[in-house]
Amino acid sequence: MATIHPPHVTAPREQTRFFFVMALVMALVIVGGFTLQLAMGRSSFAVPAAYHLHAAVFMGWIGIYLAQHVTALRGQWALHAGFGRIAYLWIPLMLVFGSVLMVVVARRTGGPFFFHVSEFLWSNMMLLWCFGGLAFWALRRRRYTGWHRRLMLCAMAILTGPGLGRILPLPLMIPHAWTITTLATMVFPVIGMIADKRATGRVHPAYLWGLGIYAAVFVLSLLLAHSEPGMAITRSVIADTPGELRPMEAFLPPGFTM
Repeated sequence: MATIHPPHVTAPREQTRFFFVMALVMALVIVGGFTLQLAMGRSSFAVPAAYHLHAAVFMGWIGIYLAQHVTALRGQWALHAGFGRIAYLWIPLMLVFGSVLMVVVARRTGGPFFFHVSEFLWSNMMLLWCFGGLAFWALRRRRYTGWHRRLMLCAMAILTGPGLGRILPLPLMIPHAWTITTLATMVFPVIGMIADKRATGRVHPAYLWGLGIYAAVFVLSLLLAHSEPGMAITRSVIADTPGELRPMEAFLPPGFTM
């Protein structure tokens, strides 16, 4: 969704509306998850600057992503192209600020207690860069609307993880909380595949590639996280920091209640 809609490509309005609704739902999941934790007093603004910079950049992306779908729905292709050019610059910012925050969180707390520290660090990092790869691929395929929209949906699904993780009762899902959260995000591309099948009788290959790459990166990230070299790197990242003081495995803090 990063250029003027090519005149030879037809995109049914019903399909455009579907992608807009999916974008809105994913955005609401992300914002809703963070808002819920803030309302329950489990989140605070009293955190290092890296958290706030990360939040500003990633929430900015949600605005860009929604704007792309709104302009597509209205047929405002010149404005749509403008947001697409912003996306080319914004995604690298997300990769930088996201990567920095993961290291900061790992060193500051070791990550949420219901996640294994190495899974949190490795899988989070690799899935962030998977998002970046899929999003850039989607931008490069902007002249092919079918590929463009679906690859971007697969990329955006990855970013719903933090939102879903704040909605799901993850302490009750130890030691599989990370896997469950990631699998839950894959529901969005699956919904797209079902919609394709119902509308056209087949699943667009963009979903097979997008979801396939996402799943492969996730599996590889877990293998690396639990490998000896992966664990060694994780330990070196959190060495001599508060993150080193918590157990490496997921755990329930003493006296914890839901």
